[in-house]
Amino acid sequence: MSAWGRCRSDARLGPFHALLSRESLRPSMIDTLRRVGRGLREDRFFQVLLLGLLVLSAVAPSRIPTYAALVDWPTMAALTGLLALTQGLELSGALNRLGHALVAAMATERAAALVLVSAAALLSTVLTNDVALFVVVPLTLGVCRLARLQATPLIVFEALAVNVGSALTPIGNPQNLFLWQLAKVPFGVFVWHLLPLVMALMALLLLLTALVFPGRPIQVHDEAAPLPLHRGLLAVSLGLYLPFLAATDLHHAGWAAAAVLAVFMVVRPAVLARLDWGLLLVFVLMFIDLRLLAGLDAVRHAMLALQLERPAHLFFAAIGASQLVSNVPAAIALAEYTGDWRVLAYGVNIGGFGLMVGSLANLIALRLSGDRRAWLLFHVYAIPALCVAAALGYGLLFVALPG
Repeated sequence: MSAWGRCRSDARLGPFHALLSRESLRPSMIDTLRRVGRGLREDRFFQVLLLGLLVLSAVAPSRIPTYAALVDWPTMAALTGLLALTQGLELSGALNRLGHALVAAMATERAAALVLVSAAALLSTVLTNDVALFVVVPLTLGVCRLARLQATPLIVFEALAVNVGSALTPIGNPQNLFLWQLAKVPFGVFVWHLLPLVMALMALLLLLTALVFPGRPIQVHDEAAPLPLHRGLLAVSLGLYLPFLAATDLHHAGWAAAAVLAVFMVVRPAVLARLDWGLLLVFVLMFIDLRLLAGLDAVRHAMLALQLERPAHLFFAAIGASQLVSNVPAAIALAEYTGDWRVLAYGVNIGGFGLMVGSLANLIALRLSGDRRAWLLFHVYAIPALCVAAALGYGLLFVALPG
């Protein structure tokens, strides 16, 4: 029976009965492992990371026992919990119904794109960039299934949007949170410093969105109908969201993720079976590879030779380092060489554009898209975006608003 068929069957049983029905216990571990294995065999990025790990292990075999310590396990726990909660929302049918409402309200593809891109940027200012994507990308996929829309371009623009929006506030992304704590400045001071950059980039992104997406009317599939709403699963998923985020903010991500997984194991095992376990493995490999690379003597010597006491050097070093090791590790590493949080904040946030490894949010969005072509399309827009953002940031820091 199809997933939709199961949803309809469960709906007739009632919301909470459906959560505990025998149907929900069918997904087996073997089926899940087969699905994950199939996905990894087709995942070129995973294969590149695995090859990189083999090469780095050959270069420095003494580091192999330390690999587990290189993984940021609180981040992995937070990512696991968010994946489970988002999957719960999707299986409940809530995102499907919200998608129907959006399609009914939006007359054209351009209007839908502007709404989704704006929502991604706005949510990222308060929910962090990765949480915003876990909400908006599944919603986008639902909207595109209902209407004759291509999901990949929308998701690429949403990835760009969360990089822009999350740069505004200290809680928008992990690198800002780190720099805010390091700088010990008021919330408003941090926002005021990033506001000119974010406003300029957001205006350009919305203009580009309006130009790229056509103004033709949205065509809804005749057979598309809202899925039944599983109120019990929706209540569980929504009810766990705020406690999970609060516990994660209090540095209890591991316990919070374990609690979320345990609840879904009891009420809806299909949520765990449908998790993108391959994405979690990709992130584990990425942490190990990037931190091994950053620990090489040649990399450390190069950092010392960059003269980071000069603001312009720090700005471009932050952008460049983000392209190699992602902007969160770049912020942490460069903070060891400077106290200029203002320049560093501009550099690492701009560094989220460009290559897909510039920001973890890029990898999440592209992985959630489920389309291998998304990796290429992302770079078609993100590399020019990096150039434009770098020019804007340089102008604001050293020309328009020096000091």
